[in-house]
Amino acid sequence: MSALDQKSRQLLNALQEGLALDPRPFQVLGQKCGLSEDEVLARASRFKDEGTVRELSAIFDTRALGYKSCLAACKVPPERMDEAAAVLNLHPGVTHNYARNSPFNLWFTLGVPPGSDLAAHAQALHKLSGAESIRLLPALRVFKIGMKLDMTEGETEPLTLPSPPRGEGKGPLSLPQTPAPPLPQRGKEKEPLTEQDMRCVRALQRDMPLQPEPFVSIAQQAGLTAAELFDWCRENMSNGRLRRIAAVLRHRAAGFQGNGMGIWSVPPERLEELGLFFAAQKAVTHCYQRPQYPDWPYNLFTMVHARTVAECAAQIAGLARQAGIAQYAVLYSHKEYKKTRLRYFTGDIEAWERAQGLKSSRLGQ
Repeated sequence: MSALDQKSRQLLNALQEGLALDPRPFQVLGQKCGLSEDEVLARASRFKDEGTVRELSAIFDTRALGYKSCLAACKVPPERMDEAAAVLNLHPGVTHNYARNSPFNLWFTLGVPPGSDLAAHAQALHKLSGAESIRLLPALRVFKIGMKLDMTEGETEPLTLPSPPRGEGKGPLSLPQTPAPPLPQRGKEKEPLTEQDMRCVRALQRDMPLQPEPFVSIAQQAGLTAAELFDWCRENMSNGRLRRIAAVLRHRAAGFQGNGMGIWSVPPERLEELGLFFAAQKAVTHCYQRPQYPDWPYNLFTMVHARTVAECAAQIAGLARQAGIAQYAVLYSHKEYKKTRLRYFTGDIEAWERAQGLKSSRLGQ
């Protein structure tokens, strides 16, 4: 990545915040950052070419679209890591897949469409990958989802790294005893998805063209005018299906080498207090309550991205001091096997499901 000037850093922050629902969204961004529309488009194109920006597209709420998703901790022999990861990556619903410094050494996210059995998909992946065990860690409560890297923020002083957790995960596939409750309803009550809704989702989830009026071609793909597409976006932002239309950065290419998953053992009576506290911290991009197991005491998960591993450790150690939590650890990713967006309503996951002979509750299947 070439050196970024202040305008580029400001633009990257603005791209992550989201595009305006405007016929010329890059012109609007330029007005915020003191750049012309042409300059915004040229810089955004360079960000894509250099790999700083992974994608510029709509960010949807998975559950609000009827999909089920889950974090999974997978234990495989170290010599088989690459092989197992390659098998997991073949599943179209596996979107993130990282090697981390833990006895559970392969961590992935799995999403499936309405009517699919998430546990059955995980069981099939366990068998296909040859994993020793897979533990499902669904979000029991979401305190924060906000993957935005501050490109203008300074650094903190480094501290000693916490030790990785101990423990050996029992059993081939561990399922939580408590199902994930639905997220609180936001905005208006949602009607069932229509075919038109799914066409809009499919069009908006594609990487946006870098041109002055990008919504024109996106609307055409959905069979709408740009004005009709804007109305659809506003309605679905109101009901919680659509979060924003924004850029997602490659954190390492953007200069964030520290990618730490803080795992915390929190007393039940302090879960809400500390979940809200962590979620309020700028350094924390994600915060979830997840299930505990007899040999896995961690029930609160936070993600912190920092410019160095030492800075990431300092951020999480500081949170631990403020929260008064001694039982925690930080899992760092040391290899990225896959990172992409979950693609909705494409039929790819359903095809994988049929190929594995899995049953679903969809009509006729």
